[in-house]
Amino acid sequence: MMSLKKKRRIQLIIIFSISLTFSAFLIGYAMRDGIQYFRSPSQVIEQSPLPTELFRIGGLVKDESWIKGKKHQFVVTDTENDIPVEFIGILPDLFREGQGVIATGNLVNNIFIASEVLAKHDENYIPKEVMDTLKNKGLYKPIK
Repeated sequence: MMSLKKKRRIQLIIIFSISLTFSAFLIGYAMRDGIQYFRSPSQVIEQSPLPTELFRIGGLVKDESWIKGKKHQFVVTDTENDIPVEFIGILPDLFREGQGVIATGNLVNNIFIASEVLAKHDENYIPKEVMDTLKNKGLYKPIK
């Protein structure tokens, strides 16, 4: 026969395990809409996402592609493929052609409709995902 101390210990372990499993489920459930996957323009062209899918696209703003106005239009490139982007709103102060950018939004009729645009924050910064993509293509040049 088990002692009362052993029964209590087993009960506590079971309660802790159930609580931990329930907490992990709640965290996963809460994050299901908050996870946004990063894609390069080449990945977007290879596997076209659904129009309702929210994701991030990253690359470099193609030179001479930025049309300023109420609706900003520019092209994001990974130097292999290009994706046109439309954004209504105020772009970050550091947004420029030839610089790294990540935009969040949806792909509709082969045009990326951005709801948010992020630009680099200093002259040496490139988003990690963009840097990895450029390194894989052999186009990344480290700044010294």
